Amino acid sequence: MSAQGAPSAAVEPEPPARRVPWWQRFVTGSSAPIGLILIGLIVVFSLLEYENFVSISNGRNIATDAAVLLVLAVGSTFVIVTAGIDLSVGSVLVFAGVAAAKAMEAVGGESVGTLLVGLAAALLSGLAWGALNGFLIAKAKIPALIVTLGTLGMALGAALLITGGVDQRDVPFKLVETVGSGRLFGELPYLVLIAFAVALAGGILLAATRFGRYTYAIGSNEEGARRAGVAVDRHLIKVYALAGTLSGLAGFLSLARFATTTIGGHSTDNLQAIAAIVIGGTSLFGGVGTMLGTVFGVFIPAVLQNGFVIVGLQPFWQQVAVGAVLIIAVYLDQLRRRSNYQR
Repeated sequence: MSAQGAPSAAVEPEPPARRVPWWQRFVTGSSAPIGLILIGLIVVFSLLEYENFVSISNGRNIATDAAVLLVLAVGSTFVIVTAGIDLSVGSVLVFAGVAAAKAMEAVGGESVGTLLVGLAAALLSGLAWGALNGFLIAKAKIPALIVTLGTLGMALGAALLITGGVDQRDVPFKLVETVGSGRLFGELPYLVLIAFAVALAGGILLAATRFGRYTYAIGSNEEGARRAGVAVDRHLIKVYALAGTLSGLAGFLSLARFATTTIGGHSTDNLQAIAAIVIGGTSLFGGVGTMLGTVFGVFIPAVLQNGFVIVGLQPFWQQVAVGAVLIIAVYLDQLRRRSNYQR
């Protein structure tokens, strides 16, 4: 009975929220329109230069060009979903490549064991830089932009000190002929297979595990996640450590591909990774993004650059096009956030 003596209406309990399957979280979100843009670009270049663009060898070239950047972008996707930023990934890649080259030179030989030593050196050095980033951001409460800008210079400077500013070229030939240029069944480059395996594993980790749910929760509302019992500081250290480890792997793959440390060739890798992630639909404000979108975002610039060369346009137009798409992507993200806020 109500205060006025009228019977109260029975309140229907709300049905429980339907749990979204992990594979839907992997493929849905803002990645669908980005995928359509990528398909559209492929169709346009196919119509313009079918014989040169549509071929297995050209597709292989595009995928190989994008492989190292894709590994970098997978790690950075986790960082940006938490509303963070990591400007150090390119320098960590360089440092990890130097560490791997020096470790393999010290061991010597062309055995698998030598390659594994180099891989371990690259992964551990990347992990160390990433953990340092995460600790300073989570525990010292220094803004991520400042921390990673500082470690960008520290990692690159350390690589230059170790090598004296000269690229390390004493790389085991076995690494180059297998990981760098080898192909499965004579068609599928191992470099590309590794990059896609990393992207798939990263996508499942982000979409189907507690680690991924915590990553989204921190990016959406860090204080809310903290009050819900998430160990935010510990999780942020893990996220940056993961990004650093994958930067180390990218450094090892770059070393395998080019047979040298290419110290001066990665100055814009961090910006390229961030641009690809944002183009792929991941919000710079955190809490939104998919790994599939990141894959699309990595391949859009690769297809543009390849297509422009084939049709005879200056490849510099690729930078103009990617910059325009990046601005549009951020603008659309702001419109989405404004619309959600007004609801």
